[in-house]
Amino acid sequence: MNLKRKKGLLVKVLILTGILLISTMLLTGCVKGMTAIGWAGVAIDENGNAYTASKEGRLVSVNLSNNSIQFAESLKTPSSGGFGCASSASSSGSACGGSSTAVAIYGTPALTNVPVLGNLVYLAGYNGKIFAYDAASLQQRWVYPVDSYLGSIVSAITISGDTLYFGCSDKKLYALDTATGALKWSFSTGGEIWSSPSVEGNSVFISSFDKKIYAIDTATGEKRWEFVTGATNVSTPVVANGIVYAGSLDRNLYALDANSGSLIWKFEGGNWFWTKPVVYNGVIYAPCFDNKVYILDAKTGNTVAGPFEIDGKISSWPVIMNNKVVFATENGKLLSLDTTNLSQGPTQVATIVNNVTAPLATSGDIVYINGSDNTLYGYNITTGAKQLPVSLKFQ
Repeated sequence: MNLKRKKGLLVKVLILTGILLISTMLLTGCVKGMTAIGWAGVAIDENGNAYTASKEGRLVSVNLSNNSIQFAESLKTPSSGGFGCASSASSSGSACGGSSTAVAIYGTPALTNVPVLGNLVYLAGYNGKIFAYDAASLQQRWVYPVDSYLGSIVSAITISGDTLYFGCSDKKLYALDTATGALKWSFSTGGEIWSSPSVEGNSVFISSFDKKIYAIDTATGEKRWEFVTGATNVSTPVVANGIVYAGSLDRNLYALDANSGSLIWKFEGGNWFWTKPVVYNGVIYAPCFDNKVYILDAKTGNTVAGPFEIDGKISSWPVIMNNKVVFATENGKLLSLDTTNLSQGPTQVATIVNNVTAPLATSGDIVYINGSDNTLYGYNITTGAKQLPVSLKFQ
């Protein structure tokens, strides 16, 4: 076997090993000696209330004006085990044993107003259920499915009109009624779904482990098109100006025609495109696991600036605020990139908690982070001043 073939085989083995390691941690939902894993982001309503999930498997509401906090009931683990369990301070033995378990929550809560019912907040549990709560009281309104469990859910919930969409490890994309939780339709792919759906017009877009990106009709659940990539897909698609952008573990960022699924361009990075990119003023900002941020023309895929080296991986979804792209690295840095002066490159706003994987959220001049230490943080994007923290631990 020549050197080139050996190198190619080694790369494939490393990629497969990485996927298997991540799959084991997520799909068993527990690691000995560790608390429940999860990376739920923060949803903020028009009244300044933040909704997120604790590492103890609860929906949490924080009034950002006075930092008052309330908790929903903890999510329940199926009696058969195997979903999102972890040891706690009161547990003993293996991570999935003992007397106490917590359900990991990966997806950011979703908010909407439902006629008659009012404001509801929705949560996807790694225990294979979707929950709807009254946003003011955190009292449960409905659960789907009622008497059974789906596969573990890593996908966040996306709401469009009176329908909520989510992907599942049972290889299906689901559409539920926001008021009742009734199933409208489901669509089967050939692989598990960790990415979150994106909705634009009459299509919902999703990436799958089966090396495909799909467009599904929002009304019927019928496939409109599919596009085949070179590896597993976990990145959440982004839709802007009739183009779908999605990263892949084949190291490519793809731009597809939203109507036909035809390839417009693709761009190869130095490692996985894992996190969701952002598009702003005709430019796409795409963090890559090669510790770089690529800045490309959204229409052509040509480089606009950079790429910029980042000292640390970016796993969380970046956000746009005040003409800046804001990133959080896993090694404890909050960075901003001024879109009006790209030659300046990223600057550090603040030092933050390590291992941030939850999507970032914004309100006014503040960026909010659900930290890996079960704490909600807020930072002023201009000054770097810390606004919080608020512990999300049940009291």
